[in-house]
Amino acid sequence: MSDLSAFPITRKWPAKHPERLQLYSLPTPNGVKVSIMLEETGLPYEPHLVSFDTNDQLSEAFLSLAPNNKIPAILDPNGPDGNAQALFESGAILIYLADKTGQLLAKSGTQRYETLQWLMWQMGGVGPMFGQLGFFHKFAGSSYEDKRPRDRFVAESQRLLGVLDQHLQGREWIMGDDYSIADIAVFPWVRNLIGFYEAADLVGFEKFPQVKRVLERFVQRPAVVRGLNIPARG
Repeated sequence: MSDLSAFPITRKWPAKHPERLQLYSLPTPNGVKVSIMLEETGLPYEPHLVSFDTNDQLSEAFLSLAPNNKIPAILDPNGPDGNAQALFESGAILIYLADKTGQLLAKSGTQRYETLQWLMWQMGGVGPMFGQLGFFHKFAGSSYEDKRPRDRFVAESQRLLGVLDQHLQGREWIMGDDYSIADIAVFPWVRNLIGFYEAADLVGFEKFPQVKRVLERFVQRPAVVRGLNIPARG
């Protein structure tokens, strides 16, 4: 185990349990990917809330670990070769944790690469598109008289939901019978789209029954229930 005191982020968020993996996050769709993953795998960790209300993500301490100023980020004292491992980007963290624990991602072969393909699909499509739709529908963009930007993201979100709905036909999870990091990446964003962004009617969510079916299973998992509220908001 490495000494974490050399990392500036631990001065702003001191580690009460420096032997555990340190999570710096907020319960957003990207943030809960990692807390859910940690809850699913049972890996000991210590969560720290990065508050957007006080611009914690722009602090020098946070930037020292996550230069892109986005949550989540982790600091693992038990990284490869006995060295501490710092990581940002939720997709990279999911892969790292899967490989570290040997869970929720095949170690090799077709199953591994097909799982990674759906992870990249979420990162390159679902996250950015659903996020932009949320901006134009619920937040500042809703006041724009020109609705073409919003409608563009509505159409693309509907297309992505259609891709997912078709893929889930006859499948329990994205990878078939096996729950994986692909599900952990995708379904917090689907949940956020129809919940927090209040866009279910806008995208016609009822037209995607397979997505709805798997989302309902996802949010009932005990680890998901816990992870959706970690780190706890102050």
